[in-house]
Amino acid sequence: MFIPGMWRMGSALGTFPDIKRLQKDMNRLFAEMPRTGGQEYPAINVWGGEHDYILTAELPGIDPARLDISVVGDTLTFKGSRDFETLKEGETYHRQERSGGRFSRILQLPFQIDAGKVTAKYDNGVLKLTLPKTAAEKPRKITIKAE
Repeated sequence: MFIPGMWRMGSALGTFPDIKRLQKDMNRLFAEMPRTGGQEYPAINVWGGEHDYILTAELPGIDPARLDISVVGDTLTFKGSRDFETLKEGETYHRQERSGGRFSRILQLPFQIDAGKVTAKYDNGVLKLTLPKTAAEKPRKITIKAE
């Protein structure tokens, strides 16, 4: 409850260490929580043309052998895991934004994928998938017969 005159400079200054300690505790608490909201992991870009689409995903520090990519119809799924960084004895995190553990990303595309022709490359922490459209999805040129 706020009572006029209670907020005095002397009493306010006495709470700063408590506020700083609370802020430090809250920062530590939220840094340790798994990130479930906001942007999905991994971040991706998708673009394409007439015959195929390209998907790139940022996956730094991932062993490509630990990635699992599958395609069914118009749905692409990729899963994997990244090991947590191991700290030496006596070390503690100052800031930890890169997480470890398992991840899974499912993406439904607006076309059918020719699963037999999908290619995947991993270079410098970026996964690049080439996703060819099925023949039924590709545009066809229609010839006009003159009579």
